[in-house]
Amino acid sequence: MKVTVVVPTYNERENLPVAVDRLTALAIADLHILVVDDNSPDGTGEFADKLAAERPENLGVLHRTEKDGLGRAYIAGITRALDEGADVIIQMDADLSHPADVIPAMLDKLETSGAGVVLGSRYVPGGSTATEWKWYRKALSAWANFYVNAILRMGVKDATAGFKAWKADTLRAIDVASIRSNGYSFQVEMNYRTIKRGVSIAEVPIRFEERTKGASKMSLKVQLESAAMPWKLLFGRQV
Repeated sequence: MKVTVVVPTYNERENLPVAVDRLTALAIADLHILVVDDNSPDGTGEFADKLAAERPENLGVLHRTEKDGLGRAYIAGITRALDEGADVIIQMDADLSHPADVIPAMLDKLETSGAGVVLGSRYVPGGSTATEWKWYRKALSAWANFYVNAILRMGVKDATAGFKAWKADTLRAIDVASIRSNGYSFQVEMNYRTIKRGVSIAEVPIRFEERTKGASKMSLKVQLESAAMPWKLLFGRQV
């Protein structure tokens, strides 16, 4: 089974080698890493090329010429991974907030549960958020999940989760290349399409860590799009 971890990057030069080391340390036989760099001005893309040259058997780099959102980067990477024959595709942030050591449990859940995707969830029993988070950030995250589920009724504890393991067939079924949303709304739309096509979603607990290096990519535009997306999905504007 070929497993490809898609890791979008923008100014993650300090975090990327740590993320790659953590992934390659996993006892997964056919694990591949695809870095998708959005022309980072800090040289992340060039550094990723250097890492790929050192381990060409399991690390590739996809260079994009513009920064137009997390969703677009993921779609580019997922499409490439599907074209290259991946059986399972994992979405994982480069900022070290997602614990790589949970990936074996996600793969096991994907194989045994019958689900089409497994989420690394902060809000199932055993899951948690970073202790560094201020109370208002925790409240905003919890509210976002309540808000999305109140509108779309997906029954997913962590609807905005960005750490996911997908069966390739599920990604094809939801026609991932046609998704137009970005940021956190991109995650919600992927989940909603999955549920609408009768495919189940499973969750495993993770501890979501705060980034220690670099800056958050959350913007007002991303927040506004995320607030509007559930209504667009509910009334059929996006699916």
